[in-house]
Amino acid sequence: MIFTRDIGIDLGTENTLICDRKGRIIISEPSVVAVDVKSRRVLATGEKAKAMIGRTPGSIVAVKPLNEGVIADFDMTADMLHDFIYRSSKRSFFTKTRVVISVPSGVTEVERRAVEDAVRAAGAQEVELIEEPMAAALGVGLPVFEARGSMIVDIGGGTCDVAVISLGGIAARKSIKTAGNALDEAIINYMKKTHNLLIGTITAEDIKLKIGSATEYDGEAVMEVRGRNLTDGLPNAIEVTSAEIREVLSAPVSEIISAICETLEVTLPELAADIIDKGIYITGGTSLLRGLPELITKETNIAVHKTDMPLEAVAIGASVKLRRAR
Repeated sequence: MIFTRDIGIDLGTENTLICDRKGRIIISEPSVVAVDVKSRRVLATGEKAKAMIGRTPGSIVAVKPLNEGVIADFDMTADMLHDFIYRSSKRSFFTKTRVVISVPSGVTEVERRAVEDAVRAAGAQEVELIEEPMAAALGVGLPVFEARGSMIVDIGGGTCDVAVISLGGIAARKSIKTAGNALDEAIINYMKKTHNLLIGTITAEDIKLKIGSATEYDGEAVMEVRGRNLTDGLPNAIEVTSAEIREVLSAPVSEIISAICETLEVTLPELAADIIDKGIYITGGTSLLRGLPELITKETNIAVHKTDMPLEAVAIGASVKLRRAR
């Protein structure tokens, strides 16, 4: 008997999710690899590797093998995927592993080939790529195969993918490299220039999650931030407010909204009418930023719908693609 294993993968800059054929999330881990510098041996992946970022001795590095949605280190990406795929399986023999994996809509053919090769190097026999906005739309249950326009905005860590979908294809799209990581970088630069404080990506993400927002919100707060003073090199702590961080995030948030508006501007009138009627659907981790749906609605005059599982939508959509292929 020939056994097969079908899995859908959301290969993200910040997180990788693996979904089985039934749409159940079986792996959800940071896209991080810890490697011994001398031997190039992989010491840890996922959560364990992320915990090492900024805390490793000189002989060990914890790195993110993907940058802005594309593979920056092929070997590390393949090793990471191999470990995730191995951990996602039951301990029985499979003769074939079939994978549907997502890629940003703006990637080149070379970058698409790199993803496919990495998945094959990780042990898959059959590989099919699906663009992230299409996967996200499938994951949230939009009628993408009907003659109606559906608009999806998937805002992850490395990229923001905007797409209008109809009859199983993408009618209008825009992909920008401004997303969650750009928000973190804006916070890091602000702390450095304004407060003379050096912080890492983990701290910046913590600030974004705890007091970050796109608009004013109830319960705005003050947060203590710890880092290294750039003048004397000593540890230091300062306080920042929600209003400060909102101002810092305004530039990258404006770029995301501009991408949405530019996509709407090139959308066919009939499809645009469908979007006005049905609204815009947003997915991805950065879609959880406080006030972002409301700000998009204000700028576009179109209702914005938050989805029930924004982090898992792309992986679930990949599993839907698996089921349709059978």
